[in-house]
Amino acid sequence: MSKKTEKILVLLTDFLSINLAWLVFFHFRVNMGIFDLLVLPEFLFPMLVVYFYWLLIFSFVGMYRTWFALSRLDEISTLFKASFVGIFILYFLILFDDYTHGVSSESRFLIFFYWGFFFLFVTTGRLVIRGFQRRLLINGIGRRNALIVGFNKNANEIHDEIINHPALGIDVVGYITIDEENFQKKYKNINVIGNVADIPQKIDELHIQEIIIVLMKFSEEVLIEIIGNCENKNVGLKIAPDLYNILSGQARTAQLYGFPLIDINPQLMPVWEAKVKRFLDLIFAFIILLFTSPVMLLTSLAIKFDSKGPVLFKQERCGLNGKYFSIYKFRSMKQDAEKLTGPVWSTKDDPRITRVGKFVRKVRIDELPQMINILKGEMSLVGPRPERPFFVEKLSQEIPYYKRRLKVRPGITGWAQVKHKYDESVEDVKEKLKYDLFYIENMSLRMDFKIMFRTVFVMLFGKGHFD
Repeated sequence: MSKKTEKILVLLTDFLSINLAWLVFFHFRVNMGIFDLLVLPEFLFPMLVVYFYWLLIFSFVGMYRTWFALSRLDEISTLFKASFVGIFILYFLILFDDYTHGVSSESRFLIFFYWGFFFLFVTTGRLVIRGFQRRLLINGIGRRNALIVGFNKNANEIHDEIINHPALGIDVVGYITIDEENFQKKYKNINVIGNVADIPQKIDELHIQEIIIVLMKFSEEVLIEIIGNCENKNVGLKIAPDLYNILSGQARTAQLYGFPLIDINPQLMPVWEAKVKRFLDLIFAFIILLFTSPVMLLTSLAIKFDSKGPVLFKQERCGLNGKYFSIYKFRSMKQDAEKLTGPVWSTKDDPRITRVGKFVRKVRIDELPQMINILKGEMSLVGPRPERPFFVEKLSQEIPYYKRRLKVRPGITGWAQVKHKYDESVEDVKEKLKYDLFYIENMSLRMDFKIMFRTVFVMLFGKGHFD
C-alpha cells in the first residue's frame, strides 16, 4: 500500500467514524427524550465544523503520519490524549459562548457524552483500518526490504524475530558485515552481501527501506560511517538497544510493534510544532515581503546604479534531503565574482563586494528575497544555512556527519549564524556544524523564537554571518 493510498484510507475512516459519533450523539441528545430541549439544534453544519476541527487537531498531533507496524496501543493512547485536549477546548468555548450571551446552561456537560461516543467510534475505526493494513503486510503487500548491519548471534536472533513477526512487514534481503571473515556466509538463505562502504549501493540496488544495526564489536568511527552512508537515502535507521548508550542524544526510544529496535535520528520536532513552524514561516515571509517592499525597491535601484549586473543573484544550494534549489539574494558582489577563482567562501572584508553590497550585507537587506524561497517551501526562517553542492560534497568528505544538516529545511538564520563568525576555513565550518547539530537535535518553536530574537540583535550590531 502506497503512502498516499494509506493516508486516503485513514482520512476516509476518520471521516466516517467522526461523523457517525456526531450522528449517534445527536440522536442520543434529541430523540431519546432524556434531556429537555427548548429548540431543536442544527445537525449538518455543526457536524461539518466539528469534523474539520478534529481533522486539524489530528493533523497537528501527527495522527496522519505513515503507519508502519506501530503499536496499536500507542496510537490509541495518542488518540485519547488528543481527544481529551480537544474536548476540553470545545467545553471552554461553549462556556465562553454561554457567558457572553448571559446564559447559564448545564447542557454544556453533554459534550462529555459526545466525547465517549467520539472516542469509541474513532478508536474502532482506527483498529479496523490498522488491522486491515496488518493483514496486507502479512499477505505480502506493502512490505519493506531491510539490511542487517552485522553478522553475529544477536543479528541472527533479530532476523529470527523478524521472520516470526510477519506483521512487521520487514523482509531481510542481505547482511552487511564489518569483518572480512564473514564474507560469503549466509543465514536462513540470506547472504552477507557487502561491507559498510557498500551500503549506499545496496540501498539503491535492492530498494532498501530499513537498515538495522546489530554490532557486537564496534567503534564510534564505524557507527558514524554507517549513519553517514545512509544520510541521503530515504531509509529508516534502527539500532539494537544494547548500543543505545553510544548514541545518547541521537536516538529516541520509540519501539516498533513491541519489537526491540530503536529509531535513530527520528524527526525530533513534534509534528504539531513542525506544522506551526511552517505556518509561521508563511505568515512572517508574507508580512516581511509586504512591509519591506519599499526598502527592496530602493535597494534594487541602488544596486542597479552602483554596478553592472542583475539586481538579484541566484545560486544553487543544497536544501532539505539534499534537493537542489536556487537561492535568491540581492547581488552584493561584482558580476561574475567567481569566474576566475571558482567556488570560494566569502570573507568579512571580501574585495569582490561592491559599495552598496557592503551596506546591504551589514544590515542583512541582501537576504530579503529569500522570503520567496520560504513561500516556495525551499527554506524556513530558522535552520542551518544552505550550502552550495560543491562545498557540501567537499565538506562531507572531510567532516563526518556533515550531511546531517540536510535532514531539516535550511533557514535564513540559524543558531550557528548568531553564535559564530564568517566561514573562513574548514575549522570555522566544523565549529558551525556543532551549532547546527545542536539546533537539529533540539528543534522547537521556543528555540526558533530565541534564534530570531538574537538575529535582530545581530542585525542591529552588525555581527554574525548569513551568507
